[in-house]
Amino acid sequence: MSNQQEKLNAMTDRELRLNLYITQGIILFVSGVLSYWLFGRFSAMVSLFQWEPAVIVGLGGAAAFLIVFIDYIAIKMLPESWFDDGGVNDRIFRGISISHLAAITLLIGFAEELLFRGIIQTHFGLGYASILFAVLHIRYIKKPFLFVFVLLISISFGYLFAWTGNLLVTIFAHFLVDFIMGLHLRGETKDEDV
Repeated sequence: MSNQQEKLNAMTDRELRLNLYITQGIILFVSGVLSYWLFGRFSAMVSLFQWEPAVIVGLGGAAAFLIVFIDYIAIKMLPESWFDDGGVNDRIFRGISISHLAAITLLIGFAEELLFRGIIQTHFGLGYASILFAVLHIRYIKKPFLFVFVLLISISFGYLFAWTGNLLVTIFAHFLVDFIMGLHLRGETKDEDV
């Protein structure tokens, strides 16, 4: 793990963000291949996207704010070391504009929800989707609290998708969680720079 940390430390923030974009591109590519293979018809995949603004904003927003609230309480009550991801998230969000933050978090929300809820959960079940989602966040594996928290978020998104049948609800929830947490990290980073 220290070798991985050394590699991360040697990367610039820009290179770290580039790796994030590449990872999301790979997720989108894998989603395209699996979608073609598993759904058979493009219309079957498209049917998971339902434009219902009140449901998307209401349920997706409520889920996101509940997750962010629980995270906020946990940060206040638990040791800081439990939340240390090696500074990766801080570095990704440091020095970027709010519009760039929105673009990154929207890409992440779309790509990851498409793969994990839209494809894996639809064809293999909530359990597989949730575990694979948590494992994707590999840097959290040696941080039990972060790993379990990401797993619980994934399960929550999975139930939300199972309940609504609408991928746009979980995409919005995922985007909003990452965007709010990114704003928080971005704000902390700016405060430290002053």
